[in-house]
Amino acid sequence: MRGGWRALVVCAFGWLAAVAGAREVTPLDDGWRFLRADAPGASATAFDDSGWARVQLPHTWNGVDGEAGGDYHRGAGWYRRELRLPAAPAGLRHVLQFDGAALRAEVWVNGQRAGHHDGGYAAFRVDITPWLVAGRNQIAVRVDNATAPHVAPLGGDFTVFGGLYRGVQLITVAPAHLDLLDDGGPGVYVTPGAVSAERAELTVSARLRNDGGQPRRLRLRLTLRDADGRQVASAEQQVQAEAQATVVARQPWTLPHPRLWNGPADPHRYTLTTEVLDGGAVQDALTLPVGLRSVGIDPQRGLLLNGRPHAVHGVNLFHSGRPGQGLAVTSAQVDEDFAILRELGVTGLRFVHFQHPQRAYDNADRAGLLVWTEVPLNAAMTESEDFRANLDQQLRELIKQNHHHPSVFIWGLGNEVYRADDAVVQQLARLHRLARELDPTRATSYAHCCAADDHAMARQSDVIGFNRYFGWYDGAFTDLGPWADRVHAGQPDRALALAEYGAGASVLHQQDPPTRPQPAGRFHPEQYQALFHEAYWPQIAARPWLWGAFVWVAFDLASAGRNEGDRPGINDKGLVTYDRATRKEAFLYYQAQWNDPRRVPVLHIANRRASPRAAGPAEVKVYTNARRVTLQLNGAALPAAAVQGGVARWPGVVLQPGRNHLTARGDTGATDQITWVAVPPSTRSP
Repeated sequence: MRGGWRALVVCAFGWLAAVAGAREVTPLDDGWRFLRADAPGASATAFDDSGWARVQLPHTWNGVDGEAGGDYHRGAGWYRRELRLPAAPAGLRHVLQFDGAALRAEVWVNGQRAGHHDGGYAAFRVDITPWLVAGRNQIAVRVDNATAPHVAPLGGDFTVFGGLYRGVQLITVAPAHLDLLDDGGPGVYVTPGAVSAERAELTVSARLRNDGGQPRRLRLRLTLRDADGRQVASAEQQVQAEAQATVVARQPWTLPHPRLWNGPADPHRYTLTTEVLDGGAVQDALTLPVGLRSVGIDPQRGLLLNGRPHAVHGVNLFHSGRPGQGLAVTSAQVDEDFAILRELGVTGLRFVHFQHPQRAYDNADRAGLLVWTEVPLNAAMTESEDFRANLDQQLRELIKQNHHHPSVFIWGLGNEVYRADDAVVQQLARLHRLARELDPTRATSYAHCCAADDHAMARQSDVIGFNRYFGWYDGAFTDLGPWADRVHAGQPDRALALAEYGAGASVLHQQDPPTRPQPAGRFHPEQYQALFHEAYWPQIAARPWLWGAFVWVAFDLASAGRNEGDRPGINDKGLVTYDRATRKEAFLYYQAQWNDPRRVPVLHIANRRASPRAAGPAEVKVYTNARRVTLQLNGAALPAAAVQGGVARWPGVVLQPGRNHLTARGDTGATDQITWVAVPPSTRSP
């Protein structure tokens, strides 16, 4: 596509939020019984599950073993719980919403199969109304995380945590309501036109469902308010809804002088309330945040947010997994991750390699972070029609469920398919066409690694990202810049990003200065990861035509197939440890690069865990966003050092045997101090 990809606007919503009294949303996270095995007959109402474990959602059966690479269960598990309902007015609809069930789920109500879903990372809904009775009801769910040839992903460098690892809700609505069965989407969408600081053109589309037995004359009422609660637009219209049918109502709007969603500087969102009325009574209602902004991606200028260059630097985020929990994390833990990411100073995130929890997208909206999110076409694929249909389904779910987020600016079509043939090209082209059909306002991308840079695989999306690890898996640190320049010169019409780059590191492994480790080896010194990123970032920053650059990865992650670094089952390329307890040296390096010293002064003496160490000459290195740093060794001042590229250095500092206390101060007022224990070389442990 010549000239790059440009969207005039993206307008987006926050996630589902019910207006009080309009619909009833009941969490169903407690009261479950669970068995980590297949259990023939467990769907029957009278089945005896008294011997099963009691669990609360979110829940996974690989929370410990899958991380350690030991008893990694890829198979079936069962969940059962009671649901008690009072006698209710006729016509109410009851819908179960599953926020995540990996990888395949079948749902039974009172012994009757009510629905199923193939795909582990999107929300899905099942209308269970036909099988419910007043009083006691039995819900049974069979979940299976075994590889299925028709369900993506078929591969990947990560643990597949089986189970109901996100929440479950019961949604109860009147017969006239917003469509709940539109691929898990909210049923209300905004199609943008032109958006600028002068005006914003929008079209609100609402899917109204009449599950009653007679046609109805419904009323759609829309109200838009700014962040201070002031009404800025409203509209009403009559909608004829036939019995047992869905009708789409559209409302165009033009807003003068809108306040734009403008990244971290001003992530402003409006609030849209959508109400469905029958006569004078509200039947259903939904309140959604709305963000207005324009995005352009240019091969020469990089990313433009609201018409201005906007540097997108950040990390790949692999969900919010935790030791002992896997992906079955709480909202508070997702929030904790985003607090760490804001501390780091990111402006963009790549959500890999599948749809993330809605809390993550909401947090990105609020923080003003741009998000690349993708479907799980990862590593492997088949040519079967069933597999293609499943990918189409997962892409529809990804787009409809996340169309509402102003943070989302890229629909990812896949990652590192380890083959390069016509079937892969056709699959990527198919996904691109579907994405543009569903949402022509956002670009598509693909994370390319394992074929020629100009292979047809890399030209099926609007823009492209490359996964490159020079200096870790192959090549040298300094290969990055020349490689990027060659690709840019060879494809001047193609907007390029660095989708992944990184190196492994264990905070338990210290070596200063480090030797180059073996990627699959058991010794991954923290210092080598820091040197990797010290070399990479200046090469990236010198090329502003890159529309994004994303470190692999924010946090160490579970990968059951790995056996390297300080323990099996972990990919240790994170800037932060899996338990979130320790920021690695590379984290502090990027914090100094990405934060404004007027708001977040950063100063960190590097290699603080490299103790004990050899006595004698050593380099002292400080990561900082100050312009000048002073250093004291055991109270004695050393000459001040100017900061170059966020690093101040003192080579040849002589460490005496025993304790060596270092204190650094920057002209921003930030300080840091550490103590190194130095020992004569002959007395050091091997």
